[in-house]
Amino acid sequence: MFAKSFEMALAPENVPLVRLLTEVALRMIEGETIEIARRASSTVTEAENLDLIRRKTADLFSACARIGAVLGDASDAETRALAGYGLNLGICFQMVDDILDFTGSEARLGKPVASDLREGRVTLPIILLLRSGKTDAVQQVAAVLADKDFERVPREQIVRLVQESGVLEEARHVAQRYADTACAELAAFEDSPYRRALADLAAFTVKREY
Repeated sequence: MFAKSFEMALAPENVPLVRLLTEVALRMIEGETIEIARRASSTVTEAENLDLIRRKTADLFSACARIGAVLGDASDAETRALAGYGLNLGICFQMVDDILDFTGSEARLGKPVASDLREGRVTLPIILLLRSGKTDAVQQVAAVLADKDFERVPREQIVRLVQESGVLEEARHVAQRYADTACAELAAFEDSPYRRALADLAAFTVKREY
């Protein structure tokens, strides 16, 4: 998909678009590399998780919004607003995705529940759970990260622990703040069906169930 996008961007010799796509591709690769280095680490902070989300997901959302602005001959202020909208929407999207890893079903997610934790990915709900300092929670999470499976701690037990701890509600509040910030960026534009559609997309993103 990246190769095809580069081909399309090169067709009209639009150098800024090629540069933008190249930058976001590099940041996504950096994000993947950082995630591999931090895999199975229980010391990942909320700030580090946010940085990873920006690199792997949000920067791509932001670039897509900026491309629309460039192709639509938007002003500098409008371009910055759309870039900010895309960035915050992308952060919200990934945070909700991480929540759904503990609330969704395999049929809807297309993957087993809590698969991120089994694969060593420490996401916002787990970070908040570990930050609570509850000994049993910390020990159970550490066991899954060390084993990379659910042999010692059953998957259902971990899911129940996360769901009953209150961290999912806390994480959703964080995601909602980014959705609100995304919508605030749209103030740079006059009211229109397109602006309302972008606001609706942000509202859907934070409430989605799949």
